[in-house]
Amino acid sequence: MGNFYSELLKQSEGKTLEFKQDLSSPKSIMKSLVAFANTAGGKLIVGVTDDRQILGVEDPLLQEERLCSMIADAISPRLVPNIEMITIEEKTLLIAEVFLSGSRPHFLKSQGRENGVYVRLGSTNRQADRELIAELERSVEGISFDEMPMPGLGLDDIDVHAAAQSVREKFHLDEARLQTLKLLVHHQGKLVPSRGAVILFGKNRQELFSDVWVQCGRFTGLTKTDIFDHIELYDHLPMAVDSIMLFLKKHAMRGADLSDIRRKDVWSIPLGILREAVINALVHADYSQRGGPVRIAFFDDRIEIENPGILLPGMTVEDMKQGISKIRNPVIARFFREANLIEQWGTGVPRIFSQAKEQGLDEPVIQEIGMRLRFIVFLANQIHIQEKPITEQVTEQVTEQVIKFLKHLEKSPLGTREAMRRLELTHRPTFLYTYLQPALKSGLVEMTQPDSPRSPTQKYRLTTKGRQWM
Repeated sequence: MGNFYSELLKQSEGKTLEFKQDLSSPKSIMKSLVAFANTAGGKLIVGVTDDRQILGVEDPLLQEERLCSMIADAISPRLVPNIEMITIEEKTLLIAEVFLSGSRPHFLKSQGRENGVYVRLGSTNRQADRELIAELERSVEGISFDEMPMPGLGLDDIDVHAAAQSVREKFHLDEARLQTLKLLVHHQGKLVPSRGAVILFGKNRQELFSDVWVQCGRFTGLTKTDIFDHIELYDHLPMAVDSIMLFLKKHAMRGADLSDIRRKDVWSIPLGILREAVINALVHADYSQRGGPVRIAFFDDRIEIENPGILLPGMTVEDMKQGISKIRNPVIARFFREANLIEQWGTGVPRIFSQAKEQGLDEPVIQEIGMRLRFIVFLANQIHIQEKPITEQVTEQVTEQVIKFLKHLEKSPLGTREAMRRLELTHRPTFLYTYLQPALKSGLVEMTQPDSPRSPTQKYRLTTKGRQWM
């Protein structure tokens, strides 16, 4: 036991470990114990300085009794940690071990339930907001945010056609299957969409969940000081994976491996690793949070994938690396698996780390920043932004979706409604951000009424460049 704690004293403070010199700062100690109980458990070691000098505690039996009294007086619901005394270098330390609590959320009585709940982020304690408190409650009750019903909505509010297209190779998406996937759930005797269904395929998703979108940016250099290019994606979530990867490819460099009979593209960014990280962010984001979408930031030396929501209670970064998985959004995760975007539960993150090692890349980093989770993937070599010839820019921006749009414009200009009908789209943001805007930006399509962009009679036609490209 002594050897175990001797090794523990060599570690840095983190999500499950904190050192205190003495009990002279009771509120700080109580915050840490509350945060441990609400997040992933942890150990508080008393009698050690910040620089790991072992001072011990005087009269340890009295200090143990004092600590127990402080906990009983300060924390609600009742918290009973395991407190023990150990001797190292002839000094006695107090160890208070707290496990993830089934009575969470715990809070400081002096601050009340609304303001006194804390969670552990790295080596700090963070006050929980209303949304996080609600998630702590749901985690105890076994209820997921995306499984909850959306009263007042019906099947017509879901883009079932788009959902069916995603899984068409596996099965027919009828009403029974929609219930099996929990895209439809029972509520007061009626079948209504779940929150997960709306987040995945809601026709009016932005009105109901305004922060469910993806922000992609390419920055010049190593900081966010100068942005070179950016795009906002409002695709249905399964389709957003390819849109994000297209943006990353647009700003990467492509070579060729000719060592085999068939040419093989070689990219300057690790596409497989990035795809896994992107899917992980979309599936595990906390969509109950307000104020921040999923963000993809491409720097010269790294790519950061960031989603709202910290790790679920009981989870640590080390757990993620080892493949231990807790699913925040079972409806979304289940659909991603049926759409062949996820292979097996818990394999994505270990695969990212193993592939990075195989490719000789620096080990990826997972961070809890504020109320968000950040995945950092490092590049083998820095990629500097260069102005490219127009022909190369156009080729990169002409995605499969844009090509389909251009083909429908060959005979005559089309308005938004008619274009969506021909493309078999029902989700307006998907048309705007995945088809129309890239076509306009690349100069392949233009407005028939450029001075009145919002005109109800506005149509779009091929430019000379667009006709040449076709």
